[in-house]
Amino acid sequence: MLKKVVASVAVVASSLVAGALVAPTAAQASTRYGCTYPRVCFYLTPGDWTAQRPTAAYQDVTSTWQTLGSSSRGSAYAFNSRNDDVAYFHFTNGRQVCLRPDSPLYLSQYGIVDKIRISSSSTC
Repeated sequence: MLKKVVASVAVVASSLVAGALVAPTAAQASTRYGCTYPRVCFYLTPGDWTAQRPTAAYQDVTSTWQTLGSSSRGSAYAFNSRNDDVAYFHFTNGRQVCLRPDSPLYLSQYGIVDKIRISSSSTC
């Protein structure tokens, strides 16, 4: 009887190991410019951008503007790591700029960024 139990345990254990080896794995999160999918990342300074070190990130799709915090307001750069969603930026001078999926943007050329809105639309 003991041999049967040991043999059964061995079969179950080897099945679990084999299953673990062939089980599908979750898709790997992609990262560009230090920005992990599915985020829109901000880089306060050009140095943060060069070092690929985001200072803030947003990922919620909303129909209203989100006010940026101290780690993102006035950022020099942004990167949209999302594959299918655009991001809109609002600036203190009233200007609004759209950023396409999987794209970087030099924000400082437009003024001081103060708000973001992520849209599920894939085009601006």
